[in-house]
Amino acid sequence: MVKRTRYAEWKDSYKHYKFELSPEGILLMQCHTDGGPLQWMWESHDRMSDAFADIAGDRDGIRCVIHTGTGDSYNALWGKPVTEDETPLYHAYGDAEGVEIIDEKSWFGRMIIENLLAINVPVIAAVNGPCTMHSEVPVLMDIVLASEDTYFQDLSHYPRGMVPGDGQHVVWDALVGPSRSRYFLFMGHKLTAQEAKEWGVVHEVLPKEQLLDRAWEIAREIVKRPPIVNRNTKYVLTQSLRRAFLNELHHGLQAEMWGQRQFFPFGAGMQGLDRPWDQKPWSD
Repeated sequence: MVKRTRYAEWKDSYKHYKFELSPEGILLMQCHTDGGPLQWMWESHDRMSDAFADIAGDRDGIRCVIHTGTGDSYNALWGKPVTEDETPLYHAYGDAEGVEIIDEKSWFGRMIIENLLAINVPVIAAVNGPCTMHSEVPVLMDIVLASEDTYFQDLSHYPRGMVPGDGQHVVWDALVGPSRSRYFLFMGHKLTAQEAKEWGVVHEVLPKEQLLDRAWEIAREIVKRPPIVNRNTKYVLTQSLRRAFLNELHHGLQAEMWGQRQFFPFGAGMQGLDRPWDQKPWSD
């Protein structure tokens, strides 16, 4: 949910996201966990939504955004629960309170997409390594650069017993077509950076040490244009994606939430299922 914001108000508010704003108005958003590669957990998941909302709300200082990760992966690490309170979520469907928790997480999942698309300046993704969760985030950005060791894979959904409904079903169909999208999501296909470029998802593949320099080069060229031109160009070029998500994102999230009711808890971590869905992984 976007509202009017100022960079100075929120720049130091995020544990997993580091921000730097250049004099030209280029915002660097670097994802991390304790200074290393980002670990995907509920905190980093939910706060990404909030961070995108804050960026979208600053119309004064931000002219372009560079979004990247840290270290040897962009988003390929599943974080361990920080507190005891986080663990019961995976056994939550037994009562009304659990359903409410899952419904809230579904809302945050929707806000990640809606708030990202609400950023009305060009956004450059500098994907610095493997992305096996929420790949819809970087590939939704306007210019997608990837390091040579990057690959995309949706390990967090169908391979471990979940419906890929939190944006994967929309963005991959929109970018690569329904046939490739089905293969990618059903098979847990490991899409290399070069293959992603051939599919039209990645625009440039670079050595890792050149990735951010190239992102800055593009960003400095972009901010030479008038801010209103950049904002309105971004708006008109993302209208088809906005429509696609408006039509289908909520349906997918509900399908994902409903599917979890039959198989809960689902596969541990990012491991694929090694048993039939109705075979318990524990002893009674």
